[in-house]
Formats: sequence, structure tokens, C-alpha cells
Amino acid sequence: MSDPQDGLLAHVVALRGGRSVTVRAIRPEDKEEFEAAFDRLSPSSRYSRFFQPLRELPPNMLEEAVRPAEGRVVALVALASVGNDEDIVAGARFAHAPDSKVCEFAVTVADDWQGVGLARHMMQELIALARAQGMERIEGIVLPTNAGMRGLAARLGFTDAPWAEDRSLRLVSLALD
Repeated sequence: MSDPQDGLLAHVVALRGGRSVTVRAIRPEDKEEFEAAFDRLSPSSRYSRFFQPLRELPPNMLEEAVRPAEGRVVALVALASVGNDEDIVAGARFAHAPDSKVCEFAVTVADDWQGVGLARHMMQELIALARAQGMERIEGIVLPTNAGMRGLAARLGFTDAPWAEDRSLRLVSLALD
């Protein structure tokens, strides 16, 4: 089976306010910048993504982030030009168990890049890639207080309900048929 990330060509995305990013598949050589991007997140953004107050990204999580499991994980980054460098300003991924047609997504956007349409774009790309890979449903676990993600999910047609495994969390879900 070929890696679904092989077909992800880097492309520029125009956002609100005249900003733009390049979106592409994550690569192992992104490790240092990925860690720097995590360090730039506010404690609130870290908590919204990981459901715990992480001060640093554990080495195993960092390694898994930049080396997605072939055939099971699709991972994207959004890069913004900063002088002569490119900073990772967003990441999005979905993963599924072998032989499953349901995938779980996660999206993280740098605090100073929120509100310009980047999360929406990353979600739309994940949805399209999940459909292309034959997934039947995409879902994510969200904190009840994460109004931004819950609102975006609603605008994209996701349902929003208590998560059966922990009713203090929400499950947003979209059928891909």
C-alpha cells in the first residue's frame, strides 16, 4: 500500500487578512521546527490539544508527530515565512486503526494564527484526504470549553455530542459518504 502522504504536494493557501501559508505533509526533518512550534503555543492552546498541561512535548510524541505511521496516519503542517525561515504555524492529522473506516483528527493552530481561516482550511484538507482514503467517518474529541473548534465543526456539518468514554468531553463527528 502506498503512503497517502506521498500525493500531498506543497501548496500555498491564502488566508484572511492577506496572510498565506504553505501546506504540505510533515517530514522527519521538521522535528526541530515542530518542537519550536509546540514551545510557541500558549498553555491554553496546549491544554486544548492534549487535554493536559504539557510544558514540553515528550520525545516519543515528537517522534510520532514527524514520522507518521505509514498507511494509518496522515499529517500536515502549515508553514509561514518569517524572514528567511519558515515557522510551523499549524498542524493537522488523522489516524485510524488497521482495517477501520473511522479516523480521528486533531488540529492545532498557533495562537497568533487563529481567526484567519487556517483551522478551517486544515480541516477541509483532512476531510478530503480521509474521503480519498476511503474513510467513512472522521471524528475528534474536543473539550467542551473549546468553542472555536466546536463552532468550526458545526459549520462544517459535524455532529457534537458527549463522548461515550468520558462524558465530560465532546465527540464531534462527520459522516464522509
